[in-house]
Amino acid sequence: MFYLSRIEHTFRVPPSLLNLPIEEAIKGELEKLFLDKVIADLGLCVSVYDIKSIEGGFIFPSDGAATYTVVFRLIMFRPFVGEIIAAKVKESNATGLRLSIGFFDDIYIPAHLFPKPSSFKPDPNKKDKGTWEWEYDEEPYIIDGIDEIKFRVHNVSYPPIPIEQPKEAKPFAPMVITFLCMSSSVSLLHMLGPKGSIDEDGLGPVSWWVDAEETKES
Repeated sequence: MFYLSRIEHTFRVPPSLLNLPIEEAIKGELEKLFLDKVIADLGLCVSVYDIKSIEGGFIFPSDGAATYTVVFRLIMFRPFVGEIIAAKVKESNATGLRLSIGFFDDIYIPAHLFPKPSSFKPDPNKKDKGTWEWEYDEEPYIIDGIDEIKFRVHNVSYPPIPIEQPKEAKPFAPMVITFLCMSSSVSLLHMLGPKGSIDEDGLGPVSWWVDAEETKES
């Protein structure tokens, strides 16, 4: 799920930071440039791990900033195909589920990829909100906001950045993750884009399988 990526980058350090220790100033600029950003084929940057080397410090004519070439390592979030991840329900509506893994809140499970038969139960007190229910062997299995949901990563892709985007369009997701979720596929969007599913034994809400084990034992 997490990887160290070694990168070399040349950038300017503004004059206002040159009174700081050089490594502190450079780390701050690296965090502004990369933190919470997606790098194609590498994933989402969650932290600057360390700085391996710093070269340069040149100040070009008519420019008060110093230019450095820095080699550093970033901690990247990039699920691998086949990986099983646990998340919590953040939002539930008629179109599907939105999940969160804490630092990343944009994992989507579309309704047409849920286990079948599944049905949506609207909440009369909350507009467009409700709960999903999967029926198996005449027993209802509810997907609520309390339980963890396990899903399997199916695909990770990096869509090309659009030149223009309609105002009504959803925010662009530079990395898409799709998951398998009990008879479903999931789209994970943010600055990312992977795919997955819960269509296997042991996937889906954790309580489904805990209850199944307790039933077997009794």
